Amino acid sequence: MSEPIPARAALLREPNFKWLLRGGVISMLGDQLTMIALPWLVFRLTGDTVALGLVIALMSIPRAVFILVGGALVDRHSPRRVLMLSKYANAALLAVLTLLVLDQRPAHTLDVGAALSLTVVMTPHLTLMAIYALAFGIGLAQAFGIPSGTSIMPLAIAPQQLQAANGMLMGLRQLSMLAGPLIAAGLLAIGGDGGHLQRQAHGAGPLVADARGLALAFGLDCLSFLVSAWTLSKVRLLAAPPSTPAPASVLRAVGDGLAMVWRDVPLRTCFIYWGAVSLLIGGAMQVGLPVLSAALHGAATLGLLMGVHGAGTLLGMGAAALGGARLRFASFGTLLLLIDGAVGLLVMPLGAVDAVWQAASLMLAIGVLAGFMQINVFTWIQRRVPPHMMGRAMSIFMFIFMGLAPLSAGATGWLLTMVPLSQLFAGGGMILVLCAALAYVFTPMRRITNA
Repeated sequence: MSEPIPARAALLREPNFKWLLRGGVISMLGDQLTMIALPWLVFRLTGDTVALGLVIALMSIPRAVFILVGGALVDRHSPRRVLMLSKYANAALLAVLTLLVLDQRPAHTLDVGAALSLTVVMTPHLTLMAIYALAFGIGLAQAFGIPSGTSIMPLAIAPQQLQAANGMLMGLRQLSMLAGPLIAAGLLAIGGDGGHLQRQAHGAGPLVADARGLALAFGLDCLSFLVSAWTLSKVRLLAAPPSTPAPASVLRAVGDGLAMVWRDVPLRTCFIYWGAVSLLIGGAMQVGLPVLSAALHGAATLGLLMGVHGAGTLLGMGAAALGGARLRFASFGTLLLLIDGAVGLLVMPLGAVDAVWQAASLMLAIGVLAGFMQINVFTWIQRRVPPHMMGRAMSIFMFIFMGLAPLSAGATGWLLTMVPLSQLFAGGGMILVLCAALAYVFTPMRRITNA
């Protein structure tokens, strides 16, 4: 049966959940502002797609590399403390970025006499190297914020409320991914998007003029981290993780986390399966969708497809949060493999569509299935892993997708130079169906229960 209405109402009255929900929504909306404003700033400043890609990479690489260390520190010092520090670090970095964007001062000439003038070059402090350094710092802070943010919920609310709590929070995250870019676009349109690039004399570098909208976006994200840190200070953990002797080093703690996952056969099986899927086909959607959109109608089509997929994901998350056990017609492992097989069948025809509505229909269905399973996966991990190992387990889980998916994307881009798009999607879908079938037959995944 689905979770009764009084139980969901009780969750919304739970003080810890209310503070986590408020802070999470504020922080997620702020994150979307920076995700839009930072690439736009770099592109306006340089006009160079290589620089744009490098900034994105500098945010992604430290996040993927250090997320395992972040998970170990979460277990050693508590997720609440690490999350609080990561929020303050993000706020400080974004405050610096906001001030640098505002501090764009062009060269100007002072008349000091009838026949004499003096050109004063005021070099702006916002340089590409400064943006690179700040982007690296933001990615590094996320490496500690992500595992702590995904580990705090089991320590803040009752276990029986995890499914509904994850559904609400992750559903709101999906909504923020839809609403955040619209808010960012409005800020840039009203306050200025840095569209006037001024070239300075005397060898001074370019500066982005009329960039108040960009500064406002960064400033609001900075404020969102401060407000969410304040809401986090209101959370009182129900129980501290069990006291265990601290390993001699952080790397040893990371090794203990990997060993814990390896010894737990269901965890090990699922993590290996997710790693294989992420590595083999994770890049097909990231790289293939822009190419598909260009073949249909261009950038507007990509936005439409991503929006439809996001809406489907939101519907699936809502179904998982509200439907609960009533919609689980099989064990966790069997349901996971069945949904992956269904997604593979939906991916196969994507490259052969010749109309936007056909691609949108497929992306909507894929989003619904992915959103429904995403809630179940997070809840299953949170219920299975001991609290004192939660940070490391969640960091390993997130590393699978943040570390392996970019490798898959690079391989997919190379593969598209040799095979047509239709074969890429057809092959990727068949690989996913085959992975699910092989896992069902040859691994214990089908016997993994929801408990």
